[in-house]
Amino acid sequence: MIVSSRSTTTTGESLISNFFHRSVGQWRSERRYYTLPDGETKEMVSNITIRFLEQGCDELAHLADLHELSDRHSMICGAEVTWDSADSVSGKKQSKGLTLFGALGDVLYRDRGFATSKPVTAEFYFPNPETLCLRTEYKDSVFEEELKLVGQQYRTRQTIISRAGEQQMIGQYLEKRLA
Repeated sequence: MIVSSRSTTTTGESLISNFFHRSVGQWRSERRYYTLPDGETKEMVSNITIRFLEQGCDELAHLADLHELSDRHSMICGAEVTWDSADSVSGKKQSKGLTLFGALGDVLYRDRGFATSKPVTAEFYFPNPETLCLRTEYKDSVFEEELKLVGQQYRTRQTIISRAGEQQMIGQYLEKRLA
């Protein structure tokens, strides 16, 4: 069976739109980072708020400008994610911020990356409708992420960060919906 690239893109676009819609709300994220190869761990807790972004909205137009896309309204949807993080053990505040995501085809545009404040892109795919997989590359690093919706109340995430072909860190997350 031959599938046109537009059919595949449309399927991916409908899956990402559905995934973002299902992720809308407030979440408590408990995460653990393992530094490799020594295995040192760091535990964090974050309050996350996810808002769906409709095609043509100001946030997606701004994101298109950051990525110098010729059509400011080409992204089919997106998400705004805000977070406030603290160290789980000490309670010390770690970070607070906002990130924009916008989807077009099989590319997820971001206004910032995990380890940079500059705009980045990630290739994405869905092995099934509940699981979003991302691959982002910048600054000689590769970030492989998997986000999985588990029913209506939970999400799991795993991030593997590699540099020069060597795994540097693994992040594992359990997120529970608060609202």
